[in-house]
Amino acid sequence: MKILFVYPEIPVTYWGFQYALKLISKKAAYPPLGLITIASLVPDHHEKKLIDLNVEKLSDKDLQWADYVFISAMVIQKASVRKIIEKCKFNDAKIVAGGPLFTAEPNMYDDVDHLVLNEGEITIPEFLSDMAKGTPKHIYTANEFADVRETPVPQWSLLKLKKYGSLNIQYSRGCPFNCDFCDITNLFGHVPRTKNTSQIIAELDAIYKTGWKGELFFVDDNFIGNKKKLKEEILPAIIDWMEEHDRPFGFLTEASINMADDEILMRMMVEAGFNSVFVGIETVDEICLQECQKTQNQNRDMVVCVKSIQEAGMEVLGGFIVGFDNESETIFNRIINFIQESGIVTAMVGLLNAPIGTKLYKRLQEEDRIDDDFTGDNTDFSMNFIPKMDRGVLEKGYKHIISTIYSPEYYYSRIITLLNNYRPAKITENVSFTNIIAFFRSIFRIGIVGKDRKYYWKLILWAIRHRPDVFPIAVRFLIYGYHFRKIYEIEAAK
Repeated sequence: MKILFVYPEIPVTYWGFQYALKLISKKAAYPPLGLITIASLVPDHHEKKLIDLNVEKLSDKDLQWADYVFISAMVIQKASVRKIIEKCKFNDAKIVAGGPLFTAEPNMYDDVDHLVLNEGEITIPEFLSDMAKGTPKHIYTANEFADVRETPVPQWSLLKLKKYGSLNIQYSRGCPFNCDFCDITNLFGHVPRTKNTSQIIAELDAIYKTGWKGELFFVDDNFIGNKKKLKEEILPAIIDWMEEHDRPFGFLTEASINMADDEILMRMMVEAGFNSVFVGIETVDEICLQECQKTQNQNRDMVVCVKSIQEAGMEVLGGFIVGFDNESETIFNRIINFIQESGIVTAMVGLLNAPIGTKLYKRLQEEDRIDDDFTGDNTDFSMNFIPKMDRGVLEKGYKHIISTIYSPEYYYSRIITLLNNYRPAKITENVSFTNIIAFFRSIFRIGIVGKDRKYYWKLILWAIRHRPDVFPIAVRFLIYGYHFRKIYEIEAAK
């Protein structure tokens, strides 16, 4: 069979980094890791091609070549998915679809030939077996979770790697916590399932052989879900591998705030090459933390925790949410103050939404408060339910947060707060031709014609004088800030 793997377009979003990517000559932030992992589950006697719509176009010729078109997507890609389906129908191409979007909303895609849902390690082999017999079913589901120790190395050869700003890797699935607004445990379980050491080393080897050097994102829902295995097996192996290969990667991941409680874990992560971690702060209100069952964040000084992680050598990227039932109007300034005091430069603030299948969705559905579709965009002005706070007051407060924290005065001040506290063990920003070009583009786009050029040059001079060792990081923040302001300006203007 000729199988075409298609990854839908991600709209311009906070995490899409589209405006920043233009400055660094890249097309997309990350490649479709799930899709190239599925590709490895398909035997090599089938002919395989991949089209990522974030870096290239899908033509009628591509679809006419294929016997089957495999699509994997997240909720935020649903608009692009619908266009792909229509294009496939026009070209009489058979569609096989899976991933979070189709698993969450299978009834919305009855026009898809084959829905292969849940985790591909279980459902893809069953579909391929039926396909070989000529008797594929319309829908495939699984009642159990996959054993990720059997997950193959992703098929990196299908990608145009130079088009991406970063590559990615997965160690575990699932999260030990149970936040009511999060669909991770619904999709991947409450008990983290982890790959073994040999798998992680094999995946690092595979990426290294592509010639890639730079950022590598561990996409785990909570990287520290099994701290014991991390400290005893995985991190020691990564540390040794990185030393043997002259430290080609800088790692980014996602973890819960309780990592700040474990100095040994943080030290080992930094030694292994982790320089950034995304942490779900969500809210600074204890009652709201209790409301959403964010137990890991309760009864702790989160500013102190953030600074502990920064001092250990990892930048903290933070996620924040407004729209909880128990919030008062004081929450907006309290979040601003927290973000500024903690020095979280990359602070994603969004309105609360209830993804399908979450405990929050079920509660709001019972209260007859679900009133719209879930977009999957963390930072647009959509809410799929009726909030307790007046909607106009909530949106005004939300606009106040984002217009404040991404104003030049606040954003650049936050960079200095972080860099004064941040002590990375090793700077992993590559001094490459691409990065040099990006720096000069930032000079023109931000430092010459930008509205915040005064702040731009103030930060450049500060970094040169006070922290020349982190100058490449300061430049990265300048480029990120350009993107973040663009995103929020567009959303606030809607």
